[in-house]
Amino acid sequence: MWNCDKVYLNPKYLIIMRIFYLLTCLSLFLGLPGVLASQEVLQWRGSDRSGMYNGTNLLKSWPENGPALLWEFDGLGNGYGSPVITEKNIFINGEIDTVNYLFALDLSGKFLWKTKIGKEWTLNYPGDRSTPTIVGDRIYVSTGWGIVACMDMQTGKTIWSVDMINDLHGRINTFGLAESLLVDGDKVFCMPGGADTNVVALDRFSGKIIWISKGLGQIPAYCSPLLVKLPSRNIMVTFTKHALLGIDSRDGSLLWSHKQDGEGDVHVNTPFYENGFLYYITGDGNGSVKLKLSDDGTVITEIWRNPACDNTMGGFIKLNHYIYTASYGNRCWYSQDAESGKISDSLKFDKGTTNYADGMLYIYNEKGQIGLVKPEGPKMELISSFRITRGTKAHYAHPVINKGILYVRHGKSLLAYDIFNKK
Repeated sequence: MWNCDKVYLNPKYLIIMRIFYLLTCLSLFLGLPGVLASQEVLQWRGSDRSGMYNGTNLLKSWPENGPALLWEFDGLGNGYGSPVITEKNIFINGEIDTVNYLFALDLSGKFLWKTKIGKEWTLNYPGDRSTPTIVGDRIYVSTGWGIVACMDMQTGKTIWSVDMINDLHGRINTFGLAESLLVDGDKVFCMPGGADTNVVALDRFSGKIIWISKGLGQIPAYCSPLLVKLPSRNIMVTFTKHALLGIDSRDGSLLWSHKQDGEGDVHVNTPFYENGFLYYITGDGNGSVKLKLSDDGTVITEIWRNPACDNTMGGFIKLNHYIYTASYGNRCWYSQDAESGKISDSLKFDKGTTNYADGMLYIYNEKGQIGLVKPEGPKMELISSFRITRGTKAHYAHPVINKGILYVRHGKSLLAYDIFNKK
């Protein structure tokens, strides 16, 4: 018969069990970073912040009045942030009576719940100005007055909250803080813009400080950062008032900076990285710029710049050898040669945002028109367009494309258009 007493009291057996326990703990510990890194991140301008969405079999032209409107939710309050769409729900922020709320809708636009985040910006262009970031079952949001919060995705319950102004000695800029939070593994990054607390990495599970970077000590711009992943390090790339910064995501060390020649602080567009090169476009700085990033990420070299390409906040798309974006000054769209920086073509369609899916550009201008554009290398052809007639205030929010639906936020309204090709 099996003698349990002898088994559990045997010293050799206890030693084996202890070794097994230690090895198990070690394997779990070593595997944790991989698990964190492999989690899907849903965020601003798509999975990699490039504005390029994975939709397929989408309409290549629209009826005169635009694609069919599936539904409208008109209870968001004020705001310019975009939605994030999961398998079951839609999450988006909005301002009502000076307060920022996170809203949860189902995929048919039905209201599920809303959670109070904190004070929202109302001094100029009142409303939410950022997009939620979702990792696993947690949602990370920020407000124009610097409240950073983490919520449970199922219930909306606040897990932790940090006030960047009061807790992290942050400073407010001209139009309110506007970054959509960036996550790397167990860290969530925010920019208080303090002289000594310029950029901060928080533990995304507890909200506790992991590191503080002095950066250049400048107040924040309005950029939602980019994470550049290299073999030797990950780099957070973002704008302050007068510079583009490259910060090591491990410890917050400033690797390099790139000064902006303009006097303004409206540096909004998320940069783009591809094959060793960084691209950015700003309206109050150097215009459109291409930088070479060294293999270890510690050195940048300017390849070209074109001040005429001056998009302020509409984003840009790099597709093969060309960049597509709007011009703020000339109120049109440009295609730009990514090798030389020269403008290749222009399209008359007032300034606004640029996205891409299934071979087509989706451009949304500040007059409320949405255009479907075919990019053909240096040339652009406007195929279809329609006007957004619902919603409130300025047309600034970036649309989102998900599973055959075009989501457009216009102030208090979130609109869902059917762009799936059913033929």
